[in-house]
Amino acid sequence: MTRNDVTEKIIATKVSKGIQWADVAHKVGASKEWVTALCLGQMTADAKQAKVLGKIFGLTAEEQKWLQVVPYKGSLPSAVPTDPLIYRWYEVVSVYGTTIKELIHEEFGDGIMSAIDFSMDIEREPDPKGDRVRVVLSGKFLPYKTF
Repeated sequence: MTRNDVTEKIIATKVSKGIQWADVAHKVGASKEWVTALCLGQMTADAKQAKVLGKIFGLTAEEQKWLQVVPYKGSLPSAVPTDPLIYRWYEVVSVYGTTIKELIHEEFGDGIMSAIDFSMDIEREPDPKGDRVRVVLSGKFLPYKTF
């Protein structure tokens, strides 16, 4: 058994039972964005979270332990993603990445935005021309240090 096996079981159970990520997140007690990343194999659960997920998805004690192992993060199958939705994010970074970098450096100085001390919020934004996807990313600024 591997962490990928547990992820596949979670996804299969979600589909077969019609489970929504927001409902899972509510039961786990964390954001839908973080819990979804956890269930897809990108985050590490504590014992309490793993037990809750075990009840929701019918996971064995061994499978719950796999949720508590620090995963190998970054699960895209190729350097350039082929899934259209994920590719559009790649496109955003390809087109606007240098702009984002320039504006962050102008505002904060030389450093990076953390993806560890980080939060994300995804929501529907009603629009008469067609609903929009609103994504808010918030990461702590980490300046480079002189040593």
